[in-house]
Amino acid sequence: MTGVPAPAGGSGAPGAPGTKPVRGGKLGAAAVNQASLWNVANLLTMVRLLLVPGFVMLLLGNGGYDPAWRSFAWAAFAVAMITDLFDGHLARTYNLVTDFGKIADPIADKAIMGAALICLSWLGDLPWWVTGVILGRELGITLLRFWVIRYGVIPASRGGKMKTLAQGTAVGMYVLALTGPLATLRFWVMGLAVVLTVVTGLDYVKQAVVLRRQGRAEARVAADASAREAAK
Repeated sequence: MTGVPAPAGGSGAPGAPGTKPVRGGKLGAAAVNQASLWNVANLLTMVRLLLVPGFVMLLLGNGGYDPAWRSFAWAAFAVAMITDLFDGHLARTYNLVTDFGKIADPIADKAIMGAALICLSWLGDLPWWVTGVILGRELGITLLRFWVIRYGVIPASRGGKMKTLAQGTAVGMYVLALTGPLATLRFWVMGLAVVLTVVTGLDYVKQAVVLRRQGRAEARVAADASAREAAK
């Protein structure tokens, strides 16, 4: 529950005498009631977390090179990526954002992607430096967000969304046992993902520096104003 108090005396409650129904009131009430740990957005996030160990077992099953096992692993990875799209959309659209979701959602995203990259590098399908660049960028941006959180939030950019799409597509292609032209294509898709990873990472660093500089400047102005007010 969100802890939103009911109107005093029950006025405005559905069906109360002398009250006029509010358009969309039932939908709004349902959204408020669902904003708890067990709402649909959080359940999708939990499913994604539970998929991580299953995905790893499937990807490494039968030595890690069995096309059938790799296909099942791809299916688990695809489900995880799809739930990532839906849980955030549902949470924002129906007011289902919770503290658990804010913490668990990015953890689930990084867990499934990190598990895929590490397993692929361990199997020899993907160079370790690619895994290092992508995971290093994700860890760095997370720390960067904490560094400037007192001054504001760095919003997700269009480039960041393109990066996520490129990474998901490339990793998914590497999970499958592709050969021939498709194997060549996945190499270039992963190259694009790495470029977007680096470029958007540098953009986030620039945004963080600007945000921190502006925040500190505003704090100094507010402190000076308070000092002048106190001196009167």
